[in-house]
Amino acid sequence: MKLISVVLLLLTSYISSYAQLMSDMDDESRLYAETKQVNQFIRRFNGEENKKGDRLYSDDRQYRSFSLRKTYLKMLFDLENPSLNEDQAQEFVESVNDRSAPFYLDFHHNGWFAQVDADFYYKGELQQVILFLNLEQERLGYKWVISSVYFKLFEDYFINDTSYIKKFLHPMSHELDFMNMRKIFSNSDSVQQYMKKEFKPDYLTMFLYEIKKGNLLFVSVKNLKFHFFQIPEWYFEVSYFNRKGNNTGWLISNIVKYKPEDEKVLKDFILYEN
Repeated sequence: MKLISVVLLLLTSYISSYAQLMSDMDDESRLYAETKQVNQFIRRFNGEENKKGDRLYSDDRQYRSFSLRKTYLKMLFDLENPSLNEDQAQEFVESVNDRSAPFYLDFHHNGWFAQVDADFYYKGELQQVILFLNLEQERLGYKWVISSVYFKLFEDYFINDTSYIKKFLHPMSHELDFMNMRKIFSNSDSVQQYMKKEFKPDYLTMFLYEIKKGNLLFVSVKNLKFHFFQIPEWYFEVSYFNRKGNNTGWLISNIVKYKPEDEKVLKDFILYEN
């Protein structure tokens, strides 16, 4: 009886240890699969990291290999996104991993930028401000800089008057020493009508001014994503997903194929500049 008890104890211990080992292996597999950093996303996109997560260098036979990239590229999409077009994703993979003319991402290239959705207090009220950041070379290194800003309240200041009759200064106003300029500033809602046709408000300057005046106070970052235009005629967005399974971390959340002449329109749409 005592012998049976010992055997059962050893068997239970073995099963428990085996289950723990399998669980550890699953966790380890998840760690290998999860794209934990944006830099890692770029390395995997380029085939510069092996399946264990070790970085590869140019003298390694696996470095940027066709088969390695084919494996990784399929893993780098948000596979739980129902709006993601599988045929288009496959076309993209085949395009960037073409044996004769492959395309790679370059961390230091200016064809990508970050979008930071952040909370600020503006004159005491919580508001969302969208910041766009680019990499800028600084001596021997690089740094992130704020290149553009979108703030809904700024946009509201410059709503165009769509009425047929526009306000204007008479072309002979100079003969009156511009004494009629008073009417420009009598109504702040229409003052932009007196600006040149090409006038475009500079939200970044306004943002800096409000920061300097103490009207805008940073609270926290709510969301972060990256926009890539480094692959000819392809745009894709990279976002972070924190969930169970192997399809997690930094993944391609949106992808669009566009014509070269439409690139500016697409960028302006993303940057709220249209």
